[in-house]
Amino acid sequence: MEKTAKHRKKIMITQSNYIPWKGYFDSINMVDELIIYDDMQYTKRDWRNRNLVKTKDGLKWLSIPVEVKGKFLQKINETKISDKGWAKSHWSTLVASYGKAACFREIKDLLEPVYMEMNEEYLTMINFRLMKVICEYLGTGTHMHFSSEYKLVEGKTERLVELCRLRNATDYYTGPAAKDYMDETLFEKENIRVHYFDYSGYPEYPQLFPPFEHGVTILDLLFNTGREAVKYMKSFKEEKASA
Repeated sequence: MEKTAKHRKKIMITQSNYIPWKGYFDSINMVDELIIYDDMQYTKRDWRNRNLVKTKDGLKWLSIPVEVKGKFLQKINETKISDKGWAKSHWSTLVASYGKAACFREIKDLLEPVYMEMNEEYLTMINFRLMKVICEYLGTGTHMHFSSEYKLVEGKTERLVELCRLRNATDYYTGPAAKDYMDETLFEKENIRVHYFDYSGYPEYPQLFPPFEHGVTILDLLFNTGREAVKYMKSFKEEKASA
């Protein structure tokens, strides 16, 4: 007998990113549990250690320097920081870029202590700390776990299914790009529904330095709109139980 909506458990499994865009946090808010998939191979020139901010001179990458030379197979949770001064440098760029934003003072009080006191050696924990602070600010109650907490089977889709099974998931949520590599039949065998996030149709918000750009860090939305940020996102408009 299929479980009712009241008894369903929604899970998202994704790699950690550095101060990700608003769609990432919308996805987190749509599920009951997030599993941070950080025992996967680290990929260079990706979103793991960098993201985009808006400046008066256009889009700018904020990149955390990490040790990669000769470490071709290292996992995300094994990736170490190569320059401890990165946090203060990033915060200076954020202040210069968003100092005139409508909600700068409020978000400054939220984030400045995190950046100034950041002493993590590993990229995973940096991403996790910032993600947790932002989730708390947005009011996301999603529980978080790390994939490294579990001993998993081999196989790209098989590992995802195993994580869902271990967490008693009834529904698995993922990005649209997963359609290209994931075998949905393996989920069907475990009676787990697969859902793909739709990242289209986001409304524009008051943003510095036109033209408008959606694909930037969520910090851009927070600095410009503060507590009103949830009005420009999708999942916060409805109760999770009704999704």
